[in-house]
Amino acid sequence: MNIIMSRLHIRNLRLDDLDNFHAYRSNPNVTKYQGFNVMDKTEALDFIKNQTEKSFGTPGEWVQYGIVEALNNKLIGDCAIKLEIDDPKIVQIGITINPAYQNKGFAKDALLGIMAWLFDEKKIHRICETVDVENLNSIKLLESVGFRREGHFVENIFFNGKYGSEFQYAMLKKEWEK
Repeated sequence: MNIIMSRLHIRNLRLDDLDNFHAYRSNPNVTKYQGFNVMDKTEALDFIKNQTEKSFGTPGEWVQYGIVEALNNKLIGDCAIKLEIDDPKIVQIGITINPAYQNKGFAKDALLGIMAWLFDEKKIHRICETVDVENLNSIKLLESVGFRREGHFVENIFFNGKYGSEFQYAMLKKEWEK
């Protein structure tokens, strides 16, 4: 994937992203609503090494891409994309942004760029995202670009020592085209 927008560039993670990646992936506030825990530097390096050569298109496999601020060529976040194993026209996504870059429109720009790439170039039928019911910023982001809330899963996930609840959001290609 190589998406170039005015403020962002979305591309494969690289080894020289390590310091910036680790800076936010080691922050417990960032991982609070995520499906991963904080990472030490070795875990972050191993994760990046595992992702550098991956490419979108293998059903059932998550691929993590870097979100880079175009102005200074600095990694400010990452996004995960996975084709469903049972239907490769359905995709799950997730976005993580460094707190220093939150509330500046970067997550929305990244999401819109990913959606355009998936719907327009890859001809995906449906994009889904599952979000913790307490993650109000992510909920507002998804709803601001037209995602529909389709489901409410009550205490469906055990994470960080407790059960949590999630909302399922989705958008169809025909909804995107409107």
